[in-house]
Amino acid sequence: MTFTAADQHIDELGHVNNAVWIGWVQDIAVAHWMAVAPQQHQDAYVWVVTRHEVDYRGNIKVGETVTAETFIPDPPSGARFDRRVDFRDAAGKVIVSARTTWAILDKESGRLIRVPRDVAAPFGF
Repeated sequence: MTFTAADQHIDELGHVNNAVWIGWVQDIAVAHWMAVAPQQHQDAYVWVVTRHEVDYRGNIKVGETVTAETFIPDPPSGARFDRRVDFRDAAGKVIVSARTTWAILDKESGRLIRVPRDVAAPFGF
């Protein structure tokens, strides 16, 4: 996905605010889930963030664009799945990198569950 910095994304330092980066992490994570997970999984489960770990190596200003790439680096552990998101600037350099941990909930009960094998399978596990 690509993201372009708009006026509302900019902080007092003149570049994208850290909270905006986290929002973009969530946007691409949700888009990945919606693109890969079968509809029956989307209907049955919801993911919640339990941890964000972000490395900031650069930033962008109004009108500049980044390209985001996401992937699941490791198999699930219990109810949790880690996700990586790398944001690259126009030169292709990774300027922000995030590792986030998501936990799966059963929508009907609202409770954490172990990541079912059939849920992990479309993501390569």
